[in-house]
Amino acid sequence: MRFTTSELANQLGGELVGPDVTVDGAGIDSRTIRPGQLYVPIVAERDGHAFIAAALEAGAAAYLSVRPPAGGTAVVVGDSAAALMDLGRLARARVGVGVVGITGSVGKTTTKDLLYGCLSAAFPASASERSFNNELGLPLTLLNAPDDVQWVVLEMGARGPGHIERLARVARPDVGIVTSVAMAHVEFFGDLDGVARAKSELVASLPATGIAVLNRDDPRVAAMASVSPCPVLGYGVDDDADVTAEDVVLDAELHPRFRLITPWGTGEARLALHGMQQVPNGLAAAAAALWCGVPFDGVVHALSEVTGSPLRMEVHHPPDGPAVIVDCYNANPASTDAALRSLALLGTGKKLALLGVMAELGDETEVEHRRMAALAEEFGIEVVGYQTGLYGPVQVAGTGDAVALLRTMGPGDALLVKGSRVARLEDVVRAYEAGTVVQSPATGA
Repeated sequence: MRFTTSELANQLGGELVGPDVTVDGAGIDSRTIRPGQLYVPIVAERDGHAFIAAALEAGAAAYLSVRPPAGGTAVVVGDSAAALMDLGRLARARVGVGVVGITGSVGKTTTKDLLYGCLSAAFPASASERSFNNELGLPLTLLNAPDDVQWVVLEMGARGPGHIERLARVARPDVGIVTSVAMAHVEFFGDLDGVARAKSELVASLPATGIAVLNRDDPRVAAMASVSPCPVLGYGVDDDADVTAEDVVLDAELHPRFRLITPWGTGEARLALHGMQQVPNGLAAAAAALWCGVPFDGVVHALSEVTGSPLRMEVHHPPDGPAVIVDCYNANPASTDAALRSLALLGTGKKLALLGVMAELGDETEVEHRRMAALAEEFGIEVVGYQTGLYGPVQVAGTGDAVALLRTMGPGDALLVKGSRVARLEDVVRAYEAGTVVQSPATGA
């Protein structure tokens, strides 16, 4: 979205120093700033003010500053992080129709990707990049939306009570989706009921004219209807859900197919995503998109096209190697359970799960890792821990050992690579696949 710096100074109660210019969007990283954007230096582990010159060199049209300006056009403010949230509020006022907020322990990003695809079939739409779901990413998503945007889809994460409430005061969502309450980041909330209370802050923030889209298959999510000031649209395989799926099957590549049943129409649907766990995400996206006015056929088509964000339930087929499920963007017990169940259905030979640590489980850390190991054993899946003994004694210590292990797998076999971000298992995947690329034969004149 475009603003003049004089407008920003007025709205932020700041001081304009230098020529009045127009900015288009904003960024907080001088390495990724785009020409014309506003650079917002955040003071954290590193002081973003040290990179103002680099941002200007990269094409930033202006910058915020809490320090004396150093050339170019600056808007001097008291707190750059607080100013960014205020800028998010300013951008929210320009959204043409409305905002969708999405939260939940599992499935936020995939639901966001699916819903963005559905809304884009009928409206100018925008959505959070990757997992930009905090007090920095959320206002940046609003600021970087196009001027003609009608719907913006925002992820809302929480690291403690009150976080989602604060984000909602900026985003003012019209639609709120809660996907799940599961054992993720539980060390910040005490227990699952604490997680549920935090997620319900999104539902409580909705206007009476909005809609709460709640997962009926999750009792803690379904119970959030009691705090909703607006109507509720339930989704899931629950018989009483408003939007549901019948006759769900997976094809040989783990793509779900099902009969989509909604108040707006009924028909056959297919997801381009992999795994049975994607069906609730598809139902959530369909429910919200249909309420927002996307035609039923447009929703069904979009669900079949959206491939999702990287490192989430990707199925790779390296030459002369096994089928590989790459699901290492993050991990918690619910998503690991689902990934193991998908692995059990893939391939006809040996099945191996290379599992990194599931982080932020607090007092439940040991028992939940052991539970995943027991589930894998039930499915006949061999588990090897990556730099952790939490799953049992069998583990590998680093990328080289992990790649050597994976290269023992062959055609017909299947493997899963999964762990929390701290495990950086994507490094293993890249190293493994780089070593299995078939080079084209040389040709001569």
